[in-house]
Formats: sequence, structure tokens, C-alpha cells
Amino acid sequence: MTDQLANLQFLNQFWIILLFLIPMVLISRTVVAGTRYSPILIIVIFGLSMGYVLEVSGVASPGLPEFPFVDLIAATTIIALTVSFFVGGQELRKILGNKKLEVDDVVVPSDEETILGTSRTQLVFIIRAFFLLFGIEGVARILLPGGDGSIFSNYYPLIAYIGIIGAVIFIDNKAQIKNKHSYIRKGIIEILFIIFVLYASFQVASIVQPLIALPQIFFAMMIAAGLGAIFYQWSFGPTIRSLLFAGIPVVLAANFMIGGSRIGEAFTIDGMNAVLVYGFFGQLFWMFGGIALIMFFSRTANVRNLAPGMAGALSHSGLTGACTAGDFGKTAAQRAPIMINIPFFGHIFVFSVLAISAEQGSLWLIPSLILITIGVLLTVYALRNLRKANSDDRKEVNALMQFSFGWQICAVFGGLGLLSISAMSMEYAAMAQTSAISHFGLFAAIQGEMFGSDAAALIPFIFSMPFLVHPLVFFMFGKAMENNGEMPIKTVYILSALGVVGVFGAILFL
Repeated sequence: MTDQLANLQFLNQFWIILLFLIPMVLISRTVVAGTRYSPILIIVIFGLSMGYVLEVSGVASPGLPEFPFVDLIAATTIIALTVSFFVGGQELRKILGNKKLEVDDVVVPSDEETILGTSRTQLVFIIRAFFLLFGIEGVARILLPGGDGSIFSNYYPLIAYIGIIGAVIFIDNKAQIKNKHSYIRKGIIEILFIIFVLYASFQVASIVQPLIALPQIFFAMMIAAGLGAIFYQWSFGPTIRSLLFAGIPVVLAANFMIGGSRIGEAFTIDGMNAVLVYGFFGQLFWMFGGIALIMFFSRTANVRNLAPGMAGALSHSGLTGACTAGDFGKTAAQRAPIMINIPFFGHIFVFSVLAISAEQGSLWLIPSLILITIGVLLTVYALRNLRKANSDDRKEVNALMQFSFGWQICAVFGGLGLLSISAMSMEYAAMAQTSAISHFGLFAAIQGEMFGSDAAALIPFIFSMPFLVHPLVFFMFGKAMENNGEMPIKTVYILSALGVVGVFGAILFL
């Protein structure tokens, strides 16, 4: 009888998570249908509100332990990013090697609108992305040690089977596919590639852990980008296409649900208000401050530069998802994977310093100051080169790569340096800075308990709380898309000034 109840609960949990996440993504697309705004703007709001309602109504407790599959999907950040790292490696090889390839698109998507704002092919991509994340995470939990003790631990083989089989069979029959068998084979190969990257990166992280506690996501980036550079001629199959389009939105929806369920609990924790205040104004400061620098010194206000540039410079989860989904145009979609890869090559310094800082309980100051100096110099150099690019695609990309690297070092270590002046603990400072720049690398590292289990439990809430600013961020980019890609300059300067006042005001009163 107990086994039958467990089996029934497993099926209930599966259908619940399916009906939670996919409609959330679809509704968000419906709300922004007919505009140039990104659906992620709405996913933030719907995700947080749903998590909050579930907790307030008594259906679930903070963290949604009653819905373990929500946590399972929320933990798949590294899977969605692995695809972006691979594509970034491809694009880097093409740029650095000056490779000009003919685009042989094996798929012509169906434009038939199935749901308002979502075409038939896009709907299939969203459903397939869900199954891919579900199935690949199931495989990862079978292969990698350290089970989570979930009541569904014995069901991981079934989770893996349902997810991967579902992902393989969900192919849009209305899309024009040149060779269907080859296309399906590509999808299976891509699934195996992601599983390989997850396994290899975990093993490497475990081997080097006695020397330095670098998180798994760092090695996943190195391996995926390296494979992308080697197989730069690989044309995308259904797995990469789906995860590029919908992987990050689905992961964010799950994380925002968990974050929303912790709203009431988190505000009762001593010192949490300071973290949230800094996260709010930090979004204004680091996002619009960076945009203001590009506008003022490089004399460009076009989204083709601003969106991928800031997605890379902050490793910003929301902007990355919007760019790769094509919300900001084809050029931004092509450039974003490059820009998010570049700063990660410097994350050996970021995670090294943070690992030592976590061990000693305070920021490792001298190396941080050295890195900030390097970041400032590189940012100045990048802005100068971007100004001289004169709309030349290759020169713009090279300058944005330099800016992404430089501004990210400024943001990560500059923010932590400012917070070290205050009385905030290192654990809280790391969470606050992660929230302030929506940095998916730091988010994944904290989620992996780099700063302990308490921080890992709280980070979905803290990471999601700058939603108060995200609507403004995406509103500004949406306005730019409606204005031929040109961002409103004066408004950006005002927002960046508010960010400066807010951040330094918050530091003084912390």
C-alpha cells in the first residue's frame, strides 16, 4: 500500500511541475505578445507570486519541500548554461579563427501561432526544454555521488527515462526538416554531450577540490566551450535549439517559485533587509551604470551592443535568457553566448578568491584590489575600442568581449569590496552581490553550497528579489527594441544616478 501511494505521489508531482512551469512560460509570452518586450519580464512576477501564494495559502512551506520536482528543475542551471557555453565556444572559434561558414539550417520553423504569442515550433521547444532538463538532471543524479535523500531518489532512473524519451519524441511535425532521422540523431548526441560535460566537470571539480574549491560550473564552461571550439561546424539539433530558446526561462521560473515561497520567512531573518536593499539598488548601479559608460564613452546606444555586452559583463541570467531566445534580435542572440563565455575564463581568479574568502570568513583584500585595478583598466580600453569600431561587426564583438571581462571583474570584486566596508558577513555579501548583478555563475556556486547550506537554501529567494528592478530593465530594453534598437539615453543616465545614490547610501547605513 505504501509503495502504491509513493508511485501515485510521483505521478502527481510530475504532472504538477509540468502544469506549473510550462503554462507560466506560455502565459508570460502571451502577456508580451505584440510588443518587443521579453517574456522573462513576466516570468519573474508570475514565478514569485505563485511561490508566495502556495506558501501563504498553506499548500506548501518555505522552499516548497512538498514539491521536490520544482527544486529538481531549479537545480538545472548548469544544464541550461552548458549549451550556451558550447555555442559560445563555437562563435569564439569562428571569430578568432576568422572562419566564415555557410549557414545550413536543417529546420525551417513553423510560424503557425498555436497560443497567443507562441508559434507551434516554439511551443514544442518549451515542452522539450522541460523534458530535457528533467531527464538530464535525473541521469546526473544517478551518475554522480551525493544523493539528496529525496523520497524520490529511487525514481531517478524513471525520471531520466521519462525526460529523455519525452525530449526525443517531441518534434514539431509542422516544421520543415530536411532529414528527420539525422535531426533526431543530432538531438540524442547533444543529450549525451551534456551528460558527458556534467560528469567530467564534476570529476575534475572533485579532483582539484583539495587544492582549491572551484565550483563545477567553472569546469563545465571550460569543457563545453572547448568542445564548441573543436566542433565549431556543428549545426544545432533539437536539444541545443530547445535549451537555447527555453532552457533558462524554465529554470528561472522554478527558481522564482522557490524564491517566492521564502518571501515571508526571509524578511524575519536578521540582516536580510540589508541584503535585499543592496540587491535592489545594485541592479540599477551595475546594469545601468555599465550601459551609461558604453553610451557616454563609446557613443553607442544600440541593443545589439548593450544587451549581449551587459549579459556577458554581469553574467546576467535574465538578459542571457532573453538574448539567446532572440528577444533582442538576431545579432544580440549570436553575440550573447560569446560574451557570457569570455568572463568565465577569468573565473578561475573569481572563484579562487571567493573560495579562500569563504574559508576565512572575509574578503581576501589584496588580490581583490589587484583584480579591480585590472578590471578598470580593461574596461577603459574596451570602451575606447568600441568607440572606434564604427559599426564594424568584428571590431564591435572584440571590444564587447574586452568590456564583458573588465566590467565583470569591476562588478564582482568592486561590489564585494564595497560590502566589505560594511558590517555584512562574507556569506551575506556574496548573496547580495550575486543578487545585485543576477550573476548565474555565482548563483550556481552558492546553490552548490560554496558558502554553506544556509546560503544555498536562501539564494533562490535573494536571487529573485531584484524582480522589482527586472521589469524596469526589460521595459527599457523593450522600449529600445520599439525604437529601432536605440536605448533612451537620458533615462539610462537617471537610473544609473539613482543606482549610485542607492548603493552608496545602502553601504553607509549597513
